[in-house]
Amino acid sequence: MKLYLLSLAVMQPNEIPVPGYLVQTDDGANILIDTGFPHSYIENPVELPGGLQVEMRTQDYVVNRINSIGLQPKDIDIVICTHFDPDHAGNHDIFTNAELIVQREHYELALTGHPRFAGISEHWNHPALNYRLIDGDAELVPGVELIETSGHVPGHQSVLVRLSETGTVLLAIDAIPHSSMLNPEMRWIMPLDMDEAGTRAGTRKLVELAKRENVALIIHGHDREQWATLKQAPQFYS
Repeated sequence: MKLYLLSLAVMQPNEIPVPGYLVQTDDGANILIDTGFPHSYIENPVELPGGLQVEMRTQDYVVNRINSIGLQPKDIDIVICTHFDPDHAGNHDIFTNAELIVQREHYELALTGHPRFAGISEHWNHPALNYRLIDGDAELVPGVELIETSGHVPGHQSVLVRLSETGTVLLAIDAIPHSSMLNPEMRWIMPLDMDEAGTRAGTRKLVELAKRENVALIIHGHDREQWATLKQAPQFYS
C-alpha cells in the first residue's frame, strides 16, 4: 500500500498548507482523501473567514496532482470526504466514477443548506455523485479505517492508514490541524471549530488511538512546519 501527500493550495498569511491524500491499495484501488478548493479559485482567489487568502496554482488543482502520479479522475475508485469545507470538498463533482464516503451526520447537515457548506454545494451536491453514508468508525478496506471525529464540524472524519514499511499513519485532518494541538484539554479551539467539547473529545480520541495503535506518524491538516518535513507526491510512504 502507498500513501501520497498532495499539495492542493496554501492559505496566507503564513503559508498554511491545504493537503489532500491518495492511497493506492495492494489490490490496485485508488482512494482519494479530500479534493481541495474549487478550480475557479486559481483565477479568482477568495478571502476566507479570519482574513485568510487562498493561493492556488494550476499545478495545485487536484486533477493535476493525481496526473503527476499517473492517474486520471476516472481511475479514482473511492473519495473519502472528511467534511464539506471549501478547502476539502471543492472538486467532488470531478469524480463521478467514484464512490464518495461521508459521515451521515455531516451529509444530512449540509443538505439542510447550512451556510458554512452552501457556497460550494454545486461541487459536493452534484446529481451525478454516488455517496455512501457512514455512521461512526468503520473499516473502509483492509488497512484503511475511518475515524469519526466530530467537533470541528458535526460528522468530521479522520483516516487511519496501515502501511507495511512506514507503520500506521493517522491523517488527523481538521480534528487536530496542528501539532501544537495534541493536548485535548489545553489546545486552542479555532473560530471555525463548531463545538468546543466535541473538538476536545475528538482530539482525545485520536491521541488515545495513536497510543493504542502505536501510530508511527500523525499528519496534521494544516501544519506548515510539519508539512515542510514530509514526503510529497510523486514521492510516497509505503
